[in-house]
Amino acid sequence: MPLLENAQIIEDSWTLVPDDQPLPDGDILVPLSRLAEGLGRNGTGRLGVVLKADERVDALREALPRLDLVSLSFSIFRDGRAFTQARSLREHLHFAGAVRVTGHFLPDQYEFLLRCGVTQFVIPEQSDLAVWKKAHELVTLAYQPSVLNERQEGFAFRRFLSP
Repeated sequence: MPLLENAQIIEDSWTLVPDDQPLPDGDILVPLSRLAEGLGRNGTGRLGVVLKADERVDALREALPRLDLVSLSFSIFRDGRAFTQARSLREHLHFAGAVRVTGHFLPDQYEFLLRCGVTQFVIPEQSDLAVWKKAHELVTLAYQPSVLNERQEGFAFRRFLSP
């Protein structure tokens, strides 16, 4: 499936390692259940983790400095937990690596996912890139605080709440 970053299709160098496969060398994505094994590997390459919608971001707290990618999943487009997970990674855990989303999300959600800190999108095969670019350009004003470096609009009350 194509990987979208900065509104451009990029090559995906990551290998998703299923539960029953040995960990190869290179850039690998492991499920949360195999994170300790990934952290202890002797191979070369970067490490990423796949976080399901029902798994807590806090489980990554100690490992985040050693991770380069966190992949979040949409089981259906109406399940907004990936928004919360991405926002938590950026705002509360200060994760600076790549945040990827996979699964069933819509171009309409693209801009809002960017505002939550998502940087990579696994989009369906045969997707029209123009649709994703238009979705990105469509929203020009937002009142909610964002993890992006942008001018604040409105009161941004959430910034005054304790984490």
